[in-house]
Amino acid sequence: MPGNHEDFAVSISFDLPASVEDQLRRELADLDVVAKEAALVELYRQGRLTHYQLGLSLGLERHETDGLLKRHKVVEDLPRAEELAEQILSLRRLIDG
Repeated sequence: MPGNHEDFAVSISFDLPASVEDQLRRELADLDVVAKEAALVELYRQGRLTHYQLGLSLGLERHETDGLLKRHKVVEDLPRAEELAEQILSLRRLIDG
């Protein structure tokens, strides 16, 4: 995230059979990134990471994090169009006094 200078200090690895790793590396552009993203999305899904922490960990802005969650079919906690419309209306009422 822009302006955030938090250090990244942990590295996590796991073992795969060589044949599985070889296959995945051939099929995926960057297996390490895919595995990191999948693990962090699952932790978010379990409620162990906040939306902000997920984005921070992956270097994503809020809207990019929303897009990532949609790609992973995690949409139950994203605001619906009706909710956004209600929030906009409430903000307009506050601004207009």
